[in-house]
Amino acid sequence: MLLAASACLLLTGNRPFLAQALAGRELTDPATWTFAAALVVALLAIHVLLLGALAWGRAFKPVVALAVVVTAVAGHFIGKYGIYLDPAMLRNVLRTHAGEAGELIGWDLLPSLAPTALLPLVLLWRLPLARRAWPRALSWRAATLLGAVLALAVAVLAAFQPLASLMRNQRELRYLVTPANVVWSASAVARADVAQAAAPQARLPVGADAHLGGPFSARPRPTVVVLVVGETARAANWGLNGYARQTTPELAALPEVINFRDVTSCGTDTETSLPCMFSAIGRRDYDERRIRGSENLLHVLQRAGVGVHWRDNQSGCKGLCTGMDATTVAELAPAGACEGGRCLDEGLLADLPTWLPTLGGAHLVVLHQIGNHGPAYHRRVPASFVRFVPTCADDDLRRCSTEQIVNAYDNALLYTDHVLARLIGELRALAPRVDSAVVYVSDHGESLGEHGLFLHGMPWAIAPSVQTKVPMVMWFSDGFAAARGLDPRCLARRAALPATHDHLFHTVLGLFDVQTTAREMPLDLVQGCLHEP
Repeated sequence: MLLAASACLLLTGNRPFLAQALAGRELTDPATWTFAAALVVALLAIHVLLLGALAWGRAFKPVVALAVVVTAVAGHFIGKYGIYLDPAMLRNVLRTHAGEAGELIGWDLLPSLAPTALLPLVLLWRLPLARRAWPRALSWRAATLLGAVLALAVAVLAAFQPLASLMRNQRELRYLVTPANVVWSASAVARADVAQAAAPQARLPVGADAHLGGPFSARPRPTVVVLVVGETARAANWGLNGYARQTTPELAALPEVINFRDVTSCGTDTETSLPCMFSAIGRRDYDERRIRGSENLLHVLQRAGVGVHWRDNQSGCKGLCTGMDATTVAELAPAGACEGGRCLDEGLLADLPTWLPTLGGAHLVVLHQIGNHGPAYHRRVPASFVRFVPTCADDDLRRCSTEQIVNAYDNALLYTDHVLARLIGELRALAPRVDSAVVYVSDHGESLGEHGLFLHGMPWAIAPSVQTKVPMVMWFSDGFAAARGLDPRCLARRAALPATHDHLFHTVLGLFDVQTTAREMPLDLVQGCLHEP
């Protein structure tokens, strides 16, 4: 039964792995068939070992049933979107909210599960299993597991060279081996969460010496930087970057907007990128445990005397703003912005014109967008911004043509363009009373069907550029530029050079002239464009 269940898992959940592992090999070459046979035997042995270790006694059928369902569901989404179920992706799945999950689970899941889950479950529960005495049962189990170990060893030795090369050069493929990928990733996430809960520790301090510099140290006039964190906006479709169609017409009409054309993200999913882009560590020295265990940009700013405010229209701040002033668009409940449990991004701008002038001193306001979060791009925009047609109005992207998907995605970019332009317009109207700046940067990009990939979350090392290249723009009021001694024309020239999420931490500190050893001047994009105010 272990062998039959393992064969079922192999057939229903591992076709993407086998397809990628064998890609580019000649079918007429005998070595290809030897390698393929070794892969099949190795996968079968791995699943026998996995089920053999977990499925015992009365728990046998429930464990095997769970493995069948998990494999069928994982295989469905791996095949549908081209994702890899690594710990980062599984953490995204576990920490998403019901609205996002509902958009991903389409009716096509049911017919997909009929042959891969329902039929095996019926056969499993109808099959009577004989119970052996424990000594005999243990000996049979031990012999089965030993046989699986030997089969795995033989398979590895038979194709050691190509297998070693595959695992060395394409290590991410192991996250396509299902359900082993789910078990491994779930255990990795659980270990990290349990360790954190069992031994909660204060975040490692960053910028303990932080203080405001001259321009803002004792300034009663409100000085506000609005940091807009975009969602799933890719640079390839950003109108200001030269995209074939104009998806940023309102920003293009504002000559003072500074567009950064070549910006690389810290990750390919929100769960990775958001903590990374707010950290002093970034992608260049990437260490997830260290990033999550250290203070971030918001803590350093608070320590320096900058007020920090977080407004969210997505799945939260991922722990960045814990204990700080934070709210959601749903809580603000602006008129006309929320309907059917979803809120439009214009809700992030609620009451800003009346609230910002009441602030004294320096403040950072973070606006976390829902942006272009897929697959339901059509849900991110009001009807008045559906300008590129025909559009995909289905949560299942496979039911839409490439043209419809791109049109829906670009309409969502049009709306982000409008939200940013409206924000700048409101801040410009407040210029007599508030000095302000806007920084917009997306957390990661998106695949729209290129190479058979959809959505995002590919392992960063192999992710296509459409998932790692993101748009970024800046805008400064005359009063802010004068107070900081910033030359926007100089910064516009700097914007033609490459930048990354690693610059964000240091650049925002630079905008407030926060003096701290944590601020690295070479990574501060404004540092080379300052003069005495």
